[in-house]
Amino acid sequence: MDTQSTYSGYSCHSERSRDHRHGERSRDRHKSRSKDGQLDKSVTIQPAPGDPLLGDAGARGEHVQDDTWGETTTAVTSERSLSREDVARIAKDLEDSVGLDCRRCSTLALAAVLGVLVFLTPPAFLALPHLLWPERLRSCGTACEGLFISVAFKMLILMIAVWALFFRPPRAGLPRLFVLRALLAVLVLLLVLCYWLFYAVRILHSQDEDYRGIVQFAVSLVDALLFIHYLAVVLLELRQLRPCFSVCVTRSTDGHTRHYDLGRLSIQRAASAVLERYYSHFPVHNPTRIAASKSRTAKHLAGLKVYDVDGDFPAASAEGPPGNNARAGLGHSQSRAMIAAAARHRDAGHNELYYEEAEHERRVRKRRARLVVAVEEAFTHIKQVQEEEEEEEKKKKAPGDTMDPREAAQAIFPSMARALQKYLRSTEQQHCHSMETIQQHLAFCIRNNMSPQAFLESYLTPGPVLRYAQDGRPTCRWTLLSEASVTGGLKDGTVFLLRCVDFSLVVSVKEIPYIRMSEEYVDPKSHKFVLRLQSETSV
Repeated sequence: MDTQSTYSGYSCHSERSRDHRHGERSRDRHKSRSKDGQLDKSVTIQPAPGDPLLGDAGARGEHVQDDTWGETTTAVTSERSLSREDVARIAKDLEDSVGLDCRRCSTLALAAVLGVLVFLTPPAFLALPHLLWPERLRSCGTACEGLFISVAFKMLILMIAVWALFFRPPRAGLPRLFVLRALLAVLVLLLVLCYWLFYAVRILHSQDEDYRGIVQFAVSLVDALLFIHYLAVVLLELRQLRPCFSVCVTRSTDGHTRHYDLGRLSIQRAASAVLERYYSHFPVHNPTRIAASKSRTAKHLAGLKVYDVDGDFPAASAEGPPGNNARAGLGHSQSRAMIAAAARHRDAGHNELYYEEAEHERRVRKRRARLVVAVEEAFTHIKQVQEEEEEEEKKKKAPGDTMDPREAAQAIFPSMARALQKYLRSTEQQHCHSMETIQQHLAFCIRNNMSPQAFLESYLTPGPVLRYAQDGRPTCRWTLLSEASVTGGLKDGTVFLLRCVDFSLVVSVKEIPYIRMSEEYVDPKSHKFVLRLQSETSV
């Protein structure tokens, strides 16, 4: 009976929540229909297709980590049902991923066709005369035959250079076309078409008998392709190495800021470079700390009380019941009194905040000491067991049951689990580490004979976002919002946003100033002086 009542209560609550979400989404759709005249300038940077999205409920696993794993050392699994809106959102994400796959496949197909056309053109120039009019060709000679070796090695060098520059896995899916790469592809296509047109008119049509000139014509094409590859290296790689802009990246929730130097890039490529540095340099986002700060502010504001000394208005309190008719009639003077009381309460609340932070630091130091002692004792026990096994092997006795590093980690983990859980809660890192990841790291340290300090470093010193990524590769869908065109270059004063599920990165660009330096000549004689001595002085 209790189970049935609990289940029915949960279903009613879920139905009410779904109705509430449906009402909110219908209002959002109504608002979006009322703003048809506005232009949406947001574009999306998507991850590689097939990877799960960070923050996407449809891509996360069904295992939920219990917050009390230090006491129970168990994991709880939960089942949840998807509403109609969730299914529609997942279907939209699948459509977006299919669109990205189609665009990426079409780009790869065009690049493959262009590459095959480029690398087959010089051999075709050399082979067609032998296939169409071999009896009319004049002898090539020794110098002409040496050009075959030149063409072969140049084609090999060009193939390796193209593989090194273009055949690299993409690190981001850009929302718009890469203009410089598209211009280079068009330039290569125009060059090959011009050579084919000249070859068809001057050689195929007239059936030229000078085979040496045909070979030199093919050599000139390969040289032109090598020069275009050099141009691609300059435009795509060397041009962005020289820093021209200083970008300030600020996380919207906690205000964490980093500064980076970038070269002359487009806005979308600058956004990709910022995101690459974000995963390596920014600390992991901690929503627990932000929620605690908001709750502390709300608690301070909830305790405000305002008393009317003049008697013009009734006394008001922030703790009073809502819907009071007397509070509805307050005037501007009452509002000013509320603001003044809030200011006085803020000045008096800094004392409380100071003691709260001091108490928190004391608690963190205490729990850190307990954690260090527990980990050192566990590692000492492992070391003693290993020494006993080595002694038994030396005495040629039958060793006991040997354990692999995984089993050893599971054996000593309960002795340190409670201290580690309390420390992670105190430092608000419990959302970054699960029981499974901690045991994997512990087994890794045991396998490689690492010290207790090496094991604790991952928890005593928080790392960047990349350390806490799932499966070793962080995947997230970022939305780029910019007033300027994302294919345009960076300029002084450019501001754009990179929005994720829980926060945004605000990027502001400043151009590095031009340094004007002048020289001023210093006469060496200006440093000399004359010391005049007088007989009356003691010098």
